Amino acid sequence: MTDTTMMQIPGELLPRDGRFGSGPSKVRPEALSALQDISTSYLGTSHRQSTVKDVVGRLREGLRELFSLPEGYEVVLGNGGATQFWDIATFSLIKERSQHLSFGEFSSKFASAASAAPHLLSPDIIKSEPGGHPELRVDASIDLYALTHNETSTGVMMAIERPGGTEALVVVDATSGAGGLSVDPQNFDCYYFSPQKCFASEGGLWMALMSPKALARVREIKESGRYMPATLDLSIAVDNSLLNQTYNTPALATVFLTVHQTEWFLENGGLKFSTSRCNESSEILYGWADSSSYATPFVKEIDSRSKVVGTIDFDPSIDALKVAKTLRANGVVDVEPYRKLGRNQIRVAMFPAIEPSDVEQLTKSIDYVVKSGI
Repeated sequence: MTDTTMMQIPGELLPRDGRFGSGPSKVRPEALSALQDISTSYLGTSHRQSTVKDVVGRLREGLRELFSLPEGYEVVLGNGGATQFWDIATFSLIKERSQHLSFGEFSSKFASAASAAPHLLSPDIIKSEPGGHPELRVDASIDLYALTHNETSTGVMMAIERPGGTEALVVVDATSGAGGLSVDPQNFDCYYFSPQKCFASEGGLWMALMSPKALARVREIKESGRYMPATLDLSIAVDNSLLNQTYNTPALATVFLTVHQTEWFLENGGLKFSTSRCNESSEILYGWADSSSYATPFVKEIDSRSKVVGTIDFDPSIDALKVAKTLRANGVVDVEPYRKLGRNQIRVAMFPAIEPSDVEQLTKSIDYVVKSGI
């Protein structure tokens, strides 16, 4: 049996950049250079002063432009990442009862948070097996529908559409989808995400695109007297965001890298540019898998195959983990499957910062490893 730690993949088959992790994701070298250029005047300065507040303002305006937000929508941000935002939503957005579409590890976690909240009614949780997604059902008792644009663990995406016949909020976890998948802001009230995926930054920050209806819900719940810790009080985050700051100190490098990626999108054509890169990469990956003798897209429904995180099953005769180990030894990293899914597969990020040509080189490298008899 071939020793995977010794196998050398020919250089002409390797990607120029071997980072394919689903988060933290590849950070563009140009962004790091730009951060270095302003490091002595920006890093280590007060987030309450104009040096940082101006960058936060650029981020808020950039996201407003990128997503073509209608009048009255606001860009709100705070510390803690999307995981923190699930708890924030249980205090500040769910009035009494929510409905959750659960079809993977991350979509299930918001449902769990709502289930555990003692001040809320038991949520309506609609589940499906990994590899697909369920459909919401309109229910008069629901005041918030919790959707997930892209399930990072399984590589399933779903279209975001506002249900008819209800005035409930539509709240979307877009952690790995925002910036890489198309979305119409008219179809959501809160579209929240972290920057360590499509926005090629670091974690620890959440951003939420909020409609006037969502902002009104925040005020309504706040005025109701419901207890909530300050870090989970979305009204505090809203008030601070309007001043181009966060309630407590953010990671300044994260903020800057997110701005750099957002402005890179805008300079090249906006969301049309960023999503087109993901579309091209996904066509390469799924096209390769469809024509392969040993690889098959895990998600069977073509319209549900993620354009930003691809999951590819391998024939049982091929050990996907050994393939990933060999790739890692050659500088191609983080294509292992999601640990809790437990499938013989690889998981490949196809975020906008990743060159489609590198995805193509990845497929060539995998073919080389498999044909070498691993």
